[in-house]
Amino acid sequence: MYKLVNSILRKLIKLFKKDLSDQVLHSLTQFLLFGIVGVSNTVISYLLNILVLALLHPYHLAWDYVAGNMVAFLLSVLWSFYWNNRIVFTQKEGSERSLWKALLKAYAAYGFTGIILNNILSWLWISVFHISKYVAPLINLVISVPLNFVINKLWTFKEE
Repeated sequence: MYKLVNSILRKLIKLFKKDLSDQVLHSLTQFLLFGIVGVSNTVISYLLNILVLALLHPYHLAWDYVAGNMVAFLLSVLWSFYWNNRIVFTQKEGSERSLWKALLKAYAAYGFTGIILNNILSWLWISVFHISKYVAPLINLVISVPLNFVINKLWTFKEE
């Protein structure tokens, strides 16, 4: 997948008669792959969030969106970690990565953006700006996706 995306990027860059260093092209390829993983992760996360809201709806709980965010977080981080480790932030041949350590870092990183930041932003959108609790998670993505890429690249999957 990396080679395919990288090849497409190289051709697009040549069309615009631009020249990028291998490092910039590598980071751009990673960002696009991260975006692809992120789209699938977003769909899964959003569907889990909506599922929890639907399951809790009969109980009329004021904090149902927090429960939705939590369940979506726990399961979607596993999905994201697997695919980011597999196709985005791959290891160089001969290097090793502690998967448990990287997974703990992923949960910590996504814990900040996926639980703390998303719940604060959700409260702001829902309680202050009166935006639908079904739309609030989508708005949160504008902030959390770029932040997650930087954290994952520079910390979670950092090559040692």
